[in-house]
Amino acid sequence: MASWYAIYTKVKCEETVASLLNQAGMETLNPKIRIRKFWRGRYRDSVEQLFPGYLFACFDEEEEGHLARYTRGVRYVVGKESPLIVPPRIITAIRERMEDGVVTPVCEEFRKGERVLIREGPFKDFYGVFERNMPGRQRAMILLDTLYFRLEVESRSLGKMEQKKTGGIKEGRQETR
Repeated sequence: MASWYAIYTKVKCEETVASLLNQAGMETLNPKIRIRKFWRGRYRDSVEQLFPGYLFACFDEEEEGHLARYTRGVRYVVGKESPLIVPPRIITAIRERMEDGVVTPVCEEFRKGERVLIREGPFKDFYGVFERNMPGRQRAMILLDTLYFRLEVESRSLGKMEQKKTGGIKEGRQETR
């Protein structure tokens, strides 16, 4: 019976491996993500692998396992001698977030007055206070703490700040200083 497995590929061989496995009659899932990067003074959209070096393939381990392991560009099936089955709900969850094979991340929602951290760009690691989203654009207006300056930044560049019980500020799991 066919199950989903994660396949670890050689560097930048995800497309080639997916194509070869598809030609062999296996269903594959090679998700990509649309991200916005700050590069050479500008924000640019790019599409990259969601899981660099990995893809998913659906096959019968007993009948097609050998073919999957020895396809050009494959390093190994995750779990090696005892391949680990990827639960179908994970494959379904990834597919639900995809459009034309690409996942577009959703920007965090902020409330007026909420503390934020700029995660990328020329003002990376600056703290501010969220003021408002800019209508029709993926940008937000924030007030920088250190300069008392209003700044328009890409919404994707912002991260929420949380208050710890000790009174310090942190982003996610990492404490910032």
